Amino acid sequence: MENMMHKSVLLDETIKSLNIDPNKIYIDATLGYAGHSREVLKRIDKGLLIAFDQDKQAIRYSQKELDKLKKPFQIVHSNFSNLNNELNRLKIDKVAGIMFDLGVSSPQLDEGSRGFSYHSDAKLDMRMNQEDKLTAYEVVNNYEEKDLVRIFLDYGEERYAKSIAKNIVLARKKKPISRTLELVEIIKSSVPQKYKRESHPAQKVFQAIRIEVNRELEILEQSLKDAISRLEIGGRISVITFHSLEDKICKKVFKELSQIDEIVKGLPNIPKQYLPVLKLIGKYKPSLKELEENNRSRSAKLRVAEKIREKE
Repeated sequence: MENMMHKSVLLDETIKSLNIDPNKIYIDATLGYAGHSREVLKRIDKGLLIAFDQDKQAIRYSQKELDKLKKPFQIVHSNFSNLNNELNRLKIDKVAGIMFDLGVSSPQLDEGSRGFSYHSDAKLDMRMNQEDKLTAYEVVNNYEEKDLVRIFLDYGEERYAKSIAKNIVLARKKKPISRTLELVEIIKSSVPQKYKRESHPAQKVFQAIRIEVNRELEILEQSLKDAISRLEIGGRISVITFHSLEDKICKKVFKELSQIDEIVKGLPNIPKQYLPVLKLIGKYKPSLKELEENNRSRSAKLRVAEKIREKE
């Protein structure tokens, strides 16, 4: 596990934004390799950190790392979409802060066997939770052409979705597509030469398949709303996104819950009953220093909001 190095993006900004009280409860909805969790746990005394993840490999590593701090924490092997149920099970009502880091961690990307990377050869898998049934292999080999086009457009914003989907279907008629680099070659043959120079031609398709396999966008909006419902007044939520699709969902949820009623707009003091659920704290991007040290942070955005009223 010594090679499990993962640089958490926007780490300082996230920790500062949470205004951590050492005696309160905090949630890391996306534990990963414990970059953010470690920093939160360092600041906890009589409080508690609860961390969610569906990747058993990440949990095994993070359990050992967090144990070293000898502070109170609990890891839940579950997707953050189950946050409400799990907090009910733990008999926890409200928490002081919740953080989401929606990126795939570097070890997941770099470790060939998981199939997330378009740079190394591996089985087409891409499951965050190894107990889930749907794999990238199923998507690539069994989805109809029109469904491949849809996910490449909707989840990858891939401009050559139609030609890529068409060539995937033609290739799999000859034999199943079972390896990541097989898929990469099909994608490369489906796009113009100049497109290959802009970024890796497989990047958006791999992103789209990963999102489909793990239902990432499908569960995000409701999960954010569930998380906000669990914040105490004054509690904060921080969300790190890595592509425009996630960011649009986060922005939409934050905007909906921070809008001030037209009746009281412009008043110097808004009556308590008219306050929105959230107050927007800010939006942050990586510093130049972080961009130089961690190229994967280039597309990251952090949005932070504070709960100021319970939703009726």
